[in-house]
Amino acid sequence: MGSWGNLGPALLSLAGVVLGAGGSLFGQYLVSRASNRQVQIQEAAAHRAELKNVILRFLSIAWQVEKTAFTSPPAGASAATPALDRLVDDLWLAQAEIDLSARSEPLRGAAYRYATHLAGAARGELADASALRGPQVRFFDAAYDDMWPGQRRPAGDSRMSR
Repeated sequence: MGSWGNLGPALLSLAGVVLGAGGSLFGQYLVSRASNRQVQIQEAAAHRAELKNVILRFLSIAWQVEKTAFTSPPAGASAATPALDRLVDDLWLAQAEIDLSARSEPLRGAAYRYATHLAGAARGELADASALRGPQVRFFDAAYDDMWPGQRRPAGDSRMSR
């Protein structure tokens, strides 16, 4: 009994130290994991914000190109004007920004195809704006998927068939 009287409290103290150290390490692990997840969330939010700005710039220019390309030019004038040429140049720069900012190849490809169709409209190769709707929808779908990967769109969003 004498040795247990001396050894018991020492073993219980050692067990307390081991449990305390284990609990401390486990707590640090949980904090580290939560911090990493928080960094990932912040990086995703920053990417979405940057990409949103780039997409809005691209769409603003795309709208201007479409509007200018499909307004009827005066009789005898060509469809291409210096202002429209500048808009198409700006469109390609905005498409390049998307190319640099996008995380996914589908968004890069959809932006390129939409810009190509818009440039064709500016050259007078398209009869009406309805030919742009398919590439536009695919661009929007790819943009959504790049900004929120793996998430489904909320109910009520209409998707045209691909």
